[in-house]
Amino acid sequence: ADEPIYAPADKAFLQHRIVFSHNYTASALHEVAHWCVAGENRRLLCDYGYWYAPDGRSAAQQQEFELTEVKPQALEWLFSQAAGLTFRVSADNLESGLCASQTFKNRVYQQVGDYLNNKVPSRAQKFVEGLAQAAALNMSLNYRDFNLSSL
Repeated sequence: ADEPIYAPADKAFLQHRIVFSHNYTASALHEVAHWCVAGENRRLLCDYGYWYAPDGRSAAQQQEFELTEVKPQALEWLFSQAAGLTFRVSADNLESGLCASQTFKNRVYQQVGDYLNNKVPSRAQKFVEGLAQAAALNMSLNYRDFNLSSL
């Protein structure tokens, strides 16, 4: 679709749906990351009930966006690595010219370390394993394989 969205099951669609934008793999991985972060109750809400402001956000809105995006983007990075794809941190705000802040990049990198050094959430871990298998990559994710400077 033109815009990604998560839609819970309803009368018209009996299954929950993750819609990603323009057939972009990164968009699909990112939307699945949000699904992995969302708890059971949030998975019953459109777009998991999260705040979102479209492209063209102010600096203050961008800062709020970055706070909510750390965990999903860290998981998206894990998914990308497992699938053998390049990850690009996203500010998702092209019209305003605001790029991802260095603080945001640091937080995403630190969250990857937290996941790998402690525990990747179970749904995300299953998805990582499935991606690695589909990509025919015999690998285990290790924090030393992630590089802050690549963001």
